[in-house]
Amino acid sequence: MMMGNLTTLNPAELWPLLPELVMVTGAFALLVLDLFVSSRRNGIVHMLGLLLLVVTGALCIAGSGGHGTVLNGMFVRDTLADLLKGGILLTTALAFVYAWPFLRDRGLYKGEVTLLMLFAALGMMLLVSAGSLVMVYLGLEMLALSSYALVVTDRDNPVASEAGMKYFVLGALASGMLLFGMSLIYGATGTLDLAQINASAQGGGAHRDLLLAGSAFVVAGIAFKFGAAPFHMWLPDVYQGAATPITLFIASAPKIAALGMALRLLVNGLSPVGDHWQPMVAALSALSLIIGNFAALMQTNLRRMLAYSTISHIGFLLMGVAGGGVEGNAAAVFYAVVYAVTAAAAFGLITLMARNGFDADEIDDYKGLAARQPLMALLFLGVMASLAGVPPFIGFFAKLSVIEGALNGGLLWLAIVGIICAVVGAFYYLRVIKVMYFDQPAENAHPMVAHGEGGVKWLFVVNAGVLLVLSAFLQPLMAWCRSAF
Repeated sequence: MMMGNLTTLNPAELWPLLPELVMVTGAFALLVLDLFVSSRRNGIVHMLGLLLLVVTGALCIAGSGGHGTVLNGMFVRDTLADLLKGGILLTTALAFVYAWPFLRDRGLYKGEVTLLMLFAALGMMLLVSAGSLVMVYLGLEMLALSSYALVVTDRDNPVASEAGMKYFVLGALASGMLLFGMSLIYGATGTLDLAQINASAQGGGAHRDLLLAGSAFVVAGIAFKFGAAPFHMWLPDVYQGAATPITLFIASAPKIAALGMALRLLVNGLSPVGDHWQPMVAALSALSLIIGNFAALMQTNLRRMLAYSTISHIGFLLMGVAGGGVEGNAAAVFYAVVYAVTAAAAFGLITLMARNGFDADEIDDYKGLAARQPLMALLFLGVMASLAGVPPFIGFFAKLSVIEGALNGGLLWLAIVGIICAVVGAFYYLRVIKVMYFDQPAENAHPMVAHGEGGVKWLFVVNAGVLLVLSAFLQPLMAWCRSAF
């Protein structure tokens, strides 16, 4: 029967899959090309990979005429998928540009870095378009396996090796929990299709106790992939141990993909039992806000501080999902994209300031930066202010939108927790600003100079500057997010 469906498949029906087909064809072509390119000219593969991301992103944003479902409902292309894919490909492209001079100057760049990032992006694209539990798992594992390998790009670094091992072991545990939850859901409903799971749960055809148990494991698996507390133990070590551009990539695009996975599984598949999983998501949100912010207060390493702050941002993102409805889900999407772009800027500056033998990842390394690099200090001030939620930066409006989503969902207590934790979080971001503008560097401090090529520096200028400019387009951006639901 399946063979019959495949042989009679009309190629025109694959139009919704065009971005993914272009991406996988281009990635395999670059895989072959990399075999014939000498190590001295491997920048060609990297530049072609960046071009592939741009072309695929253009197909996602401009290809609304290709909306629909294919592969017997396993793959869904809609406004939500296009929006999330646009954010994923944008932040992956940023990681590409930041990574090239950093990895090249340290002798860490290999063609497989480009290819692993492309296949990770492909996995994320499949994940946010999943219409079936099979497609969810396929996209998730393609992302996860690529990410494990990327973390240990610097194979001679014992810290990176330790981080990669922790990431692999805990990621495998998370995948196992998610897969077990999916198996329970399949046992309860008799189907892998998310739309049919929704219909079965709504119509009372599912074994409810089994379905609720499966939902609990799915929520735990999603929390692991997000890095939400109390499933966050892998995140600080990976952020600190991986090469900075790899940390930039893992901190940005996969967060958008994790939200897409959560929305597909919880909203598209399990919304009839939302009264059971929404309290769990709200509890994860509150724990992430509290643990992430208070742990970040104690950090002296900038990358580790940003890792714990990421946990708090995941708390805000989950606040929108817990609030539910069009406003809550749209706010979560908006927050995810804004955070990904902001995180790219934060780690982008660390990438620019680092050089071989000096990682520029201690907060004290930035003492007196305003006197030595006034433009970079000013832009980094904007990045920290946006992460802290200071108006008029876009981060403020992102936080406000998810708090409103929580209030609309009747979660007043969670909104209060979010507001209090936002005030606490402002302290460690302001500490970085204070160090840059009011502290004097130590006598033996490394000279802080923005390294990298001119194009990379200008990319950071645009990346940081857009955090202020985007505030002027708040209403159209939010309207776009709402249209996805």
